[in-house]
Order: sequence, then C-alpha cells, then structure tokens
Amino acid sequence: MIKQGDCKIELKKIESNIVDLIYLDPPFFTQKKQFQKTRDNAKEYFFDDSWKNIETYKAYIEERLLECKRVLKNTGSIFLHCDRTASHYLRIALDNVFGSNNFQSEIIWTYKRWSNAKKGLLNAHQVIYFYSKNDNFKFNRIFEDYSPTTNIDQIFQKRIRDENGKTKYKKNAVGECELIQSKKGVPLSDVWNIPYLNPKANERVGYPTQKPILLLEKVIQLVTDEGDIVLDPFCGSGTTLVAAKLLNRKYFGIDISEDAVRLARDRVNNPIRTDSNLLRNGKNSYLNQDPEILQILNEIDAIPVQRNKGIDGFLKINDSVKPIPVKVQRFNETLEKARQLLLQASNKNGFKMRILIKTNNSYNASLFESNMPKGLLVVEGINEFVKNKEKIILTLTN
Repeated sequence: MIKQGDCKIELKKIESNIVDLIYLDPPFFTQKKQFQKTRDNAKEYFFDDSWKNIETYKAYIEERLLECKRVLKNTGSIFLHCDRTASHYLRIALDNVFGSNNFQSEIIWTYKRWSNAKKGLLNAHQVIYFYSKNDNFKFNRIFEDYSPTTNIDQIFQKRIRDENGKTKYKKNAVGECELIQSKKGVPLSDVWNIPYLNPKANERVGYPTQKPILLLEKVIQLVTDEGDIVLDPFCGSGTTLVAAKLLNRKYFGIDISEDAVRLARDRVNNPIRTDSNLLRNGKNSYLNQDPEILQILNEIDAIPVQRNKGIDGFLKINDSVKPIPVKVQRFNETLEKARQLLLQASNKNGFKMRILIKTNNSYNASLFESNMPKGLLVVEGINEFVKNKEKIILTLTN
C-alpha cells in the first residue's frame, strides 16, 4: 500500500503493533529546496527542506517518531537515515521516544564521491540510526568475506584465555592446536561501503536524495523475514518499497507529495535494480595494472590509471595531479604501437600534452623524439626521465 498525505496523520490510521521494520529518510534540515530532474529533463521532482528553526524541525520529527513507535511490533526495529546537518538532534529525538537503552547501532554508510571546491573535508558518508522497540528485537546475523589481510589459516584455531586473561591457542592432549570445523565469515559491521547511485544507473529516476536499493536491501535483510511488514513514512521515490517487494516483504509507504506517490507506485509495479560491479567483484577487480608499470609510475610520481590501454597514469607536479597522461612502453610493444595507443586515448579526452616513456632498447630514441606529433614527448627510459624531470616539466607547462 502507498498513500499520499502527512505521515503524522496517516500513521494514526494504522493499527498498533503490526509493523516489523520502519525505515525513514526524512528531510535533513538543509534549509533549502531539494530538486532534481529526470535524465531526459522531462520532469522535475522537488521537496522543500526549509524550517523556521532547529527546534521546529526536531519537534516535527519527534511527533512522527511517537506514531512510529506505536505501530511498531515489540520485536520491531526502526532505522532513521540522516546526515551531519542535524544528526545530533535526531539522535536525541530517538532517545526521547525509544529510550537510549534501545539504541542498537550508528551505521555509517560510506561511499566515494567526486571532489568539490568547498573548504573542508569531503563529505563521503551518511548516518543511519538503528533503534529497537525493546531488547527482544528480531535480528538476522549477516556475514561478510574476510579481509585480504586476514590470516585465514589462523582463524580456525581455537583460543582460550590464560591465567592473565590473555588469549592463546588451545592445545589438545598431545600438544596440537584444536581446530574450529567451520567459519561463516566476519559479522557485518556498522560501516557499510555501498556505492552511491551512479548518475547513469538504470534504477535512478531523477528524485532528489534517492538512495540505492542495495542499501535498503541490507537494512531489510538484517531485521525482517519474508512476509514481514516494512513501513516507510517518507517514501519519496519508493526505494524502500521496491527493495521490500524484491525481498518478498509486505510494504507500506507514505509521502506528502502526489508526484512522489505516483513515482513510487510506478517503480513498485516495474522494479528496476542496478547491480554493483564493485560489490559483486570487489575493488581489487578494478586493479589490473602491471606491477612493473606501477613501480615506474611511482618512481616518476604519477597517479596510476586502471583499465586504460593507452594511458597508464597522470603526472603529479607540486602535489597536484596535472592533465598530462603518461604511457610506459611494454617490453613486447613497438614504440609506434605505444605511441598510437597513447594518442588515441589522449586525443579522445582532449589532453594536449603527453609523455611516452621508452623501455624497449631495440629502438633508439632521443630525449625528445623529433618526429613525434606536437605535444608528445618521448623519454629514453625511466632514468632519463628522473634525471631530466625539471626540464620535462618546464617544457610541458610552458
């Protein structure tokens, strides 16, 4: 069910103690109008996040939290999504309604974002507060893969504490280590690295503050089972409802915007979920650069580029990365082939200056190859680059 209206009013129409999970992503107290257009610019969605003061905002949220608590089952949980703008006020509001003793976790949703010119640290996370109605809440343990730095061979060895309280490996009667027969992995932590929605993702609908389905799926799987009821009082574009439907949960959404309700209904009827290559394959799957090339790039202080045949890195000068692509000739690659790959990749993206480092000694080249196109410097090996770095930089930047 998806209903239009103020959730404070609509929640009063719901029977008490029937909801298993409430997830709410309310306005963040940004003090501005939030808007975004669809990719084809055919439709603009917006909502006003302006308030008289922080106390008015906090009271608005707290009034709705009281109704959320009433409809929540005794085994239920609530997850409130917010950011740094007013998270400290919302934590107090949750304590006031649900009690500080029912606080379970502060989940950090972290993601990579493009940098900006704003003074200060780049904002790359949001917060989800996890509260239960009491200590009898439903909870499904989720396990993740071990870190590459984990000594997997050691995690199967049983441990005990000695007389000083320090852990040591448990030995059997003949002095051999006792082993645990199986391990599920590492229990899910309170830091979730889930990619932000790509601007070109199929599930993106052009609604401001839209969250990825992958994030909501993790919330739903953590505290509900199939057939349970999931409620979103500020459902917006309907991401929570889509995730609930895909996971065979019942769903109830409320939003004051007629456009949002219409959009949420459309998405539920035609759910589209974008998979994440990063989560499916792991970040190491993006690291395919040859170790020898990485070593050369490190020696010349260049930032490596992954998954590009023509550009291996970009030159770093005075602690800043410059738009000067670098290509290192492969051992089994002719200089002409290396040149073609570099020019093709750099011309496509509009780079005017390039560096080609020669490594194959079967071809003679001067420090700056005379027959190469304008804006392309051929350097006779890594040692020559390091020795003449200042001259190269001066030539490129002038």
